[in-house]
Amino acid sequence: MKLLKYSLAFLFGVGTLTSCMDNLDVVNPNQQTTATFGNTVDDLEECVIAAYNHMRMEGSYARVGYTIDACRGDEVWNSSQVWYMEFDDFTVLVTGDIAWWPWREWYYTINVCNFILSRVGEDNSQLSENLRRIKGQALFIRGLSYYNLAGYYQNPPLITSYDTYSSLDGLYGTNSTYDEVLDQVEVDFQQAMELLPSRDTGGEWAGGRATCGSAAGFYARTLMVRHKFSEALTVLEDIISGRYGTYRLMDNYGDNFREGSAYENNEESLFEIQFLDYASQGTDDEWTPVNTSPNATQGSAIESNFAPGDFGGWADLSATNWLYDLFKSERTINGTLDPRLYWTLGTYEADWEGFEYGNVAYTQPITASDTIRTNNSYGGIPVAKYTNLRTGLYSTVVTGLHDGINVRLMRYSDVLLRAAECENEVNGPTQRAINWINEVRGRVDLPDLQLADFNTADKLFEQIANVERPKEFGCEYGRGFDLIRWGFFYDAGRLQQMKEHSVVRITNDPGKVMLPVDYSNIGSDPELKSGFDTYVQGHEFLPIQQTLTNKNPSLQGNSANYSTDNSSYFRDNGWTVRPVVDLNN
Repeated sequence: MKLLKYSLAFLFGVGTLTSCMDNLDVVNPNQQTTATFGNTVDDLEECVIAAYNHMRMEGSYARVGYTIDACRGDEVWNSSQVWYMEFDDFTVLVTGDIAWWPWREWYYTINVCNFILSRVGEDNSQLSENLRRIKGQALFIRGLSYYNLAGYYQNPPLITSYDTYSSLDGLYGTNSTYDEVLDQVEVDFQQAMELLPSRDTGGEWAGGRATCGSAAGFYARTLMVRHKFSEALTVLEDIISGRYGTYRLMDNYGDNFREGSAYENNEESLFEIQFLDYASQGTDDEWTPVNTSPNATQGSAIESNFAPGDFGGWADLSATNWLYDLFKSERTINGTLDPRLYWTLGTYEADWEGFEYGNVAYTQPITASDTIRTNNSYGGIPVAKYTNLRTGLYSTVVTGLHDGINVRLMRYSDVLLRAAECENEVNGPTQRAINWINEVRGRVDLPDLQLADFNTADKLFEQIANVERPKEFGCEYGRGFDLIRWGFFYDAGRLQQMKEHSVVRITNDPGKVMLPVDYSNIGSDPELKSGFDTYVQGHEFLPIQQTLTNKNPSLQGNSANYSTDNSSYFRDNGWTVRPVVDLNN
């Protein structure tokens, strides 16, 4: 009996000691370190969510990271004449502020991805299905981050190991070359393609997340940046054939620009940025770089930038008259206007009576005598895309991070038009290229193109670059990236064409907003302006800001810092700028 008592006392003591030791080992969840966090699948899943979240910041896709590129193109101009003017005019100073926000956002995101990748290991064959998905998402998001950094800043430092951050020398990263960064982007997207499931097999998990189709689409985009058209064509063909999931064009073009589960993450979307719908927004309009509030609105401010002042918007950005005239120049097989005009620009058109929500701007009916100006002082044709100007959701814009429409970064229509472009580059104008273009045109009932009308690759390229893509993707993110990869900044004819596309009329007279504009009248008409007139070589990229080079002694500027010509890089690679072609002849 005494022995039994001693044994029970011993076991009770061990249990008590174990209990105490367990209590001592509890980690404060609010004071995690890299030594205590990131060792479980759940931890790493939280990191993935953090990486996705930082893609929705001001410098990524919630505001300026998106709109800076729209301004850099020839479809959009800065109608406020304040906030985005230096981006519109290619005169960004190294001492500015806004221009480094994308840098800040994407390196934060890269840091999170590098941490994830440091925990999952290099041997993919040893990974569970959950870890494969976690690693694939980290690779995709890091690839997307560097794709943006190269597209904006040309030669940013390439940091791929989390161990790099452990020393001051590592933190003071030196510039990598444009090619070195894009080489890594290709590798990241390729690996993500192998690790991630398709949207078909991913099921509910795939809704809003990167899939192998997302990675394949962006891999093809990256290949095209450096004119690897044959390789890109193979990837695009595989997407079209369904190898990376089932995609199709939505019957209604407008379904790509509405919020709500019925429209977002639809069958046309390869990847999109998730924003909370209008009815489910939080209360804190938080602008901090880390977005830590549990009540953050988690919408975008893109609508605030685009929306006309009369409806509560900031009236910063407007569409160019060239884009409007392009839409008006061709009608459908039924004799009506291209419905993409309705969802792209906020103009009154007789054709819109009875179409969708009709002639409406933020639920308010407009008539033929109403000309909506983006900015009351400077004019401008309103941009409807990624706003609720046409959705009938509300009548007044609540400015800030409140727009709940998901930004579709890549749609299946882009796959089709890129496939046509690559086919044209590799094999010249072919019926197959024409068929892919016609698939996109057919969705909006435009008449089919005929191969007989395109006797040269130059002519079909002109149709793709300056007709099909602007109509399908007008005022969306990516036009500036396209102008760079096409080499339009390095050819006198193309530069002149971009100047003419960008001519706008600065006026407070609503009767003049949509008047035809002519580049040749810039000298004689003081209201006319083209942002490309002030372009200086090298400034197709944003300069690396002085606040960064001051803090990092190893960091140097890029072509925009020193106004150096990039045409030699373009031509030394054997790439050619396709000449301007008159499509009417």
